[in-house]
Amino acid sequence: MTSNHVVFFDTTLRDGEQSPGCSMTTQEKLTMAHALEDLGVDIIEAGFAMASEGDFAAIATITQAVRKPRIASLARAMTEDIEMAGRALQFADRARIHVFLASSDLHLEYKLKMSRQEALDRTAESVRLARSLVDDVEFSPEDATRSDRDFLVEMVRVAVQAGATTINMPDTVGYSTPEEYGRMFAEVRERVPAIDAEGIVLSSHCHDDLGLAVANSLAAITAGARQVECTINGIGERAGNAALEEIAAALYVRGDRFGISTNIKLENLYATSQVLGQIITFRPSPNKAIVGDNAFAHESGIHQHGMLANPLCYEIMTPALVGVAKTHLVLGKHSGRAALRHRLEQLGFTLTREELQHTYYRFVALADRKKNIYDQDLIGVVPDQIREKRREPVSELD
Repeated sequence: MTSNHVVFFDTTLRDGEQSPGCSMTTQEKLTMAHALEDLGVDIIEAGFAMASEGDFAAIATITQAVRKPRIASLARAMTEDIEMAGRALQFADRARIHVFLASSDLHLEYKLKMSRQEALDRTAESVRLARSLVDDVEFSPEDATRSDRDFLVEMVRVAVQAGATTINMPDTVGYSTPEEYGRMFAEVRERVPAIDAEGIVLSSHCHDDLGLAVANSLAAITAGARQVECTINGIGERAGNAALEEIAAALYVRGDRFGISTNIKLENLYATSQVLGQIITFRPSPNKAIVGDNAFAHESGIHQHGMLANPLCYEIMTPALVGVAKTHLVLGKHSGRAALRHRLEQLGFTLTREELQHTYYRFVALADRKKNIYDQDLIGVVPDQIREKRREPVSELD
């Protein structure tokens, strides 16, 4: 019986760092690792030990300073990679070696020049070696979603028999759709009975090339995956990885649909996103779900009126849930009288219906010419005679 708890495997420091402009120093990785620990992430993939001296040092440093999450290192299915990962993780309280080997014929033929049988033999040897170094071994058949299903099942079976404790089936190139991806998990579970019998954890790892990474991750969870691999702000190779904040928020807001618990502290999502944005060269797009600047901003007059009447009209979660200070009603050319009245009252002006109407016309005319409207602009569109009889002076404009 599959539990109703999903563990979060964060690969911001490994797959996320592979995104152009996202390279991090050891100290920056350590800062980010502490933020991930505070967020409640269960497993941190701290790097790829064999990739560089910097990655090795970052993994070793994080293992000694970050104790709550399990710390993982990626390794190709090669002896030197796995042994290097073991050395980098030697001080970890709880270590994981994450071994991967391509399972698709495309990758085996053109990238690895390896036969299917050689791949199966390599899988068994690599997992056994990793298991001799640590108790927790994850195996990923790379490009799983474009692999022959019978061969994928056989590779998973071999990895489980060799001692893998987690099987991750990545949508490496963001090719799959939710229905297909969920079906793959269901079929592998059915055809490899040892997964359920021995308590092997199935994991998803999705890329966003078709914009479906989060949807695919949720489909995998519905099909029995109990680990989800993701990154803060969705950074990663090409179009990025599944965004941690979106998956966590979806599981919470649609608890009626998923019935899943996690260890993620939702109120830390925005702060963690900000930490990453300060470290790398860019922040999330303004319209990024959950953590973007506009995620809780409203400009349309219809939306603003609804928000003032009851925030549930247009917000499915409170800003505080994810650590955002407040909803922001943006005053612009699409705004209505309700939002204008609300902001003017905050600034100390109480207007009659006629005064509001007159002020609104002046406001719209200004908004048609100006992209950003500030409080000083709002005071300026209030007629002089109204400003003179303002109830009380405003000591600070917020």
